[in-house]
Amino acid sequence: MDNLQAYPQLVPVFQDIENLIGKNPYDMWLRPASFEYNGHTLTIILPNPFWGKTIRERYQHIITDAFLKHLGVEITIVYNVAPQEPAPAVTSAKDVIAAAPEYFNQPAKPAASAPRPAAANPFPTNLIPSFTFENFIEAPSNRFAYKAAEAAATNLGNRANNPLFIYSSPGLGKTHLMHAIGNKILQNNPNAQVLYMSGEEFVSEYIKALTNKSHDSFRQKCRTLDCFLVDDIQFIVGKAASEEEFFHTFNALFDKNKQIVFSSDRTPQQLELEERLSSRLLSGLPTEIKKPNLETRIAILRQKRNSINVDIGDDVLAFIAEGVQTNIRELEGSLLRLVAYCRMQGVTPTISIAKELLADILVSGNDLSINVNTIKKVVGKRFSIKMEDFNSKRKTQSIAWPRQIAMYLTTELTDLSLPEIGREFNRDHSTVVHARDVVKDKVEADPFFSAEINQLIMDIKAVDNK
Repeated sequence: MDNLQAYPQLVPVFQDIENLIGKNPYDMWLRPASFEYNGHTLTIILPNPFWGKTIRERYQHIITDAFLKHLGVEITIVYNVAPQEPAPAVTSAKDVIAAAPEYFNQPAKPAASAPRPAAANPFPTNLIPSFTFENFIEAPSNRFAYKAAEAAATNLGNRANNPLFIYSSPGLGKTHLMHAIGNKILQNNPNAQVLYMSGEEFVSEYIKALTNKSHDSFRQKCRTLDCFLVDDIQFIVGKAASEEEFFHTFNALFDKNKQIVFSSDRTPQQLELEERLSSRLLSGLPTEIKKPNLETRIAILRQKRNSINVDIGDDVLAFIAEGVQTNIRELEGSLLRLVAYCRMQGVTPTISIAKELLADILVSGNDLSINVNTIKKVVGKRFSIKMEDFNSKRKTQSIAWPRQIAMYLTTELTDLSLPEIGREFNRDHSTVVHARDVVKDKVEADPFFSAEINQLIMDIKAVDNK
């Protein structure tokens, strides 16, 4: 523990803290910090302000308990932010990209890809070899979709996951998972017939086939596959002839137990497809990818940093991950923009530079405010309990469990401290900690429950945005 060299008496304290919270969270939040200790006050010096918010809400009680246990003292914790070097003048994002286009084409470290003999398929598979399961960050927000995709790749045509329908907002990993399915299939069987295309490409190729009177060739291409991967199927909606052709292609493959995978930015119910095609889609397994949480976004940035082999600190990655929450594509694009700029200027990436360069896309804390009463109302409606039940002393399972879920969601969706959340539910902070940890464990272990929590979050945000 290099950050404790000046205070050897604290080493066993922080070893205990690491054991309690786990190595990964410790490495993420406490190892980058510096400490000052005078016997009654522990000053934690942090890379940026939101770091303190995370430690205060999640780990402060564990830190104070560990000091009391090992040293017999009740300490006060003070959070200070390390001074940041002023950022040099920043050019616009367009100038950064235009000035260093070659940077974005630098070779990445080799990624696992599916071996495929050149003669295995009579037509291009259109797969991106670097999009694999191995370099997809699995997290609670995408775990159900990830597991379903793995199952589809290893058990082709199994009725439990055929057709597989993956939906999410743009930029959250649908396309990556679809390519991963195709690459995994070819890794297991290089002779498998796999084709990836977008819904727009399906329509375009079908029209071209009609124009060139090569309809039979188009059907032969699409209806003799082992796996058909159709991305952004919403582009087929409203094009009657293409929908008709797609319906018959679907039936031809489905009747032969071939694997079919779709993706869309809408749910199957929202697609407004022809009824018989819509019912076919709904007969399969729909899976949703939600927006990734903070830790997942940091993990994604770490992987991207390693793949392009650049030197950038975890504190900067965490700052970007905190401020860029829309989608993974924008998250990775922000990192590339920062790295390109720093390469042009010959400087090391810092939080100050990131803050100025990415000011146009960083989310401010004010953009994320959610009302606790909204959380209670949405959870209460879902579990049929009254508002007053959240603050009552009743401990029946029908009330205690929704109350724990509401506490967990409050820790995730608001900036309130643990004691403040406790007051909102007429409980102390230790009860909030217990509720948060119990629900979090279930979210990470149960993909169906994770999907339920994600739906509650969507409902809460929908109410708060009205």
